[in-house]
Amino acid sequence: MQILAIDIGMGTQDILFYDDEKRIENCYKMVLPSPTLRLAKRVRAANGRDILLTGRVMGGGHLTRAVKKHIREGGRVYTTPDAALTLNDNLDYVREMGVEVIEALHLNDDYETIKAEILQLGDLNLEELGHVSEVYGIEIPERVAVAVQDHGFAPQMSNRVKRFELFEEALKKGGRLDDFAYTRPPPEFNRMQAAAETIRESGRRPLVMDTGPAAIRGALLDSRAEEPAVVINIGNGHTIAAVVNESRIISLFEHHTSKIDAAKMDDYTKRLADGNLDFEEVFNDGGHGCYIHESIGFDKIKTILLTGPNREIMKESTLPVTYAVPFGDAMLTGCFGLVESTV
Repeated sequence: MQILAIDIGMGTQDILFYDDEKRIENCYKMVLPSPTLRLAKRVRAANGRDILLTGRVMGGGHLTRAVKKHIREGGRVYTTPDAALTLNDNLDYVREMGVEVIEALHLNDDYETIKAEILQLGDLNLEELGHVSEVYGIEIPERVAVAVQDHGFAPQMSNRVKRFELFEEALKKGGRLDDFAYTRPPPEFNRMQAAAETIRESGRRPLVMDTGPAAIRGALLDSRAEEPAVVINIGNGHTIAAVVNESRIISLFEHHTSKIDAAKMDDYTKRLADGNLDFEEVFNDGGHGCYIHESIGFDKIKTILLTGPNREIMKESTLPVTYAVPFGDAMLTGCFGLVESTV
């Protein structure tokens, strides 16, 4: 079986061409700039020219900040309704940002009149990736597995609140790691849906996950992992920590990486396992939130697995952390989680 696994974060997109006929260490891999980082660079390179955003919803982050700066500096930005959801789920808020939303029915006419720099949005560009891999004789396989951070479609509420409502729902249903992987994601996961549609349109078979559960599952493939475990993924944009027992996520919290340090993570991790951390504390600190379905007690934790490109934040930790390097590569933790969810 061959699988293209792509873990899309804020800073990088990590890519694994998995082939079960090879040792996993010999499977081809790449770490490339994230789509939002690349598109933000194109916005900055427009040098004040008008910009038209088309395509599908994708991760905002760097791109959203670049669009806001472009408008502040006097540039004009147009967007189709689907692409606008990259900036915000509420189109009225997008308009308040100064972005002009073009109704799809009139898009063809507006292409001629706007004369703008056109940016095609989307977390995936399989055609472009195919051109790159073709140089080395690598073909895109039939199965494509992708991880994106999906807050859930929430036009009338905080997407941080919505994200944890969805996590709460998943944990109440059992929190099984398998249940975080979708071939057809629920409608509220519009970013996952967009990625899955892109894959299907290429004639391939999709599997999509949120980046958090993908990283958690991948870290647990480290040969030293023992459950009950705490898995911490410190990414470029976000940090997630989860207690996993019997292949089930039973509690988790998520924060912005820029707002955490080793002391805070030590405190939050212990209290997460003990059941003494709540949503409001993390949310009011600028994080996404916390949900505890079951508390197992920190003294019962057998391993604390640490992964992610910013794991060095924990170098001053007083906890007995294990640097998770599944199959010898910490940067592909999410990809390994995707593959494990596919096979």
